[in-house]
Amino acid sequence: MPVLNIAMVGTDELAREIAKATDQRDVHTYVHKEPGQDGPRILSLIRPAKYPERLRPFLNALSAARVGLIEITAIDANLGESLVAFSSANISRGIAVINPPQGEWVDEDQAKMIFKQAGLGEWSFSTTDGIELRNALYQHMDDISDVLSAVAKAPLVIPIDQHFNVKGIGLVAIGYVQSGTVNVHDDLLLLPANGTGNAKSLQVMDDDVPAAVTGDRVGLALRNAKEEHLGSGTLLVRPAIEDKKTNTSVPLAVVAHNCSTMKLNRSPFQKRELAEGDVVHASVDLQFVVGRVTSVNGDEMQVNWESPLFIRRENPEPTLIAQLDSKPRIMGNAVLNLVE
Repeated sequence: MPVLNIAMVGTDELAREIAKATDQRDVHTYVHKEPGQDGPRILSLIRPAKYPERLRPFLNALSAARVGLIEITAIDANLGESLVAFSSANISRGIAVINPPQGEWVDEDQAKMIFKQAGLGEWSFSTTDGIELRNALYQHMDDISDVLSAVAKAPLVIPIDQHFNVKGIGLVAIGYVQSGTVNVHDDLLLLPANGTGNAKSLQVMDDDVPAAVTGDRVGLALRNAKEEHLGSGTLLVRPAIEDKKTNTSVPLAVVAHNCSTMKLNRSPFQKRELAEGDVVHASVDLQFVVGRVTSVNGDEMQVNWESPLFIRRENPEPTLIAQLDSKPRIMGNAVLNLVE
């Protein structure tokens, strides 16, 4: 089942024009299915309900998404920060919907200029019509189908954001497959605890499935796993392989960073400069880790992380760097290099 995850900043009313509400926690999700040649094609809207008050749910939505959707009710600082975040997350595909409150007005030309300044000049503008929006989102799905297929073949990375015990089933972990494919009976490593478990069964969209691929929100019933090894920011990956008999060596899909050097690609609207001693937050693959800048040389700096930050070994996604007392809070993105 091909899935397109869309990070949305907007109202519940607009989201329900496009898809059916399914989960209403800090991050609200909405799903629309249509038949396709290879089975159902799914649009999954991920809407951080408490943004802009809370930043982390929005950053998590950006981590899981390939396309963006913004409802513009006014041209203000909140819109600017949203655009900075989408741009820093390299979400170059998206749709903007101008929908001001009754009696108010938004200048579309001004909005388009701000999108261009933020690096989102390729985004399109649409009406509030749900059918038109769904068609545009399915077109985005078609346009990036090759990318989605390639990521599904990459090493497995699943960040976990919920876990609980279910009577008769046992320990269940839920998260988005960020890369790769997980199959029933796969052995898994739980980071950073270094615990182990086995995928006893998988569910996607409440259906039992033999495998879950990149983009799926999957529930994994884990056999021989300990609940204390799961928590906010836990990643599931396949164990490393070192087999001298067959001369096979496969490293972990991620590298643990306790200290990193990075070059910050500062957002176009960010005027603040980071300095030695500053506290920053890094967001990547649904992790949200605190760090302290220990040295600065222009836009290059070294950061010590409060807890391990796991970065994909192959084709890592951009790491978003935020500072919660800045305006906008998103500083930009960075490529991190491990300091041994």
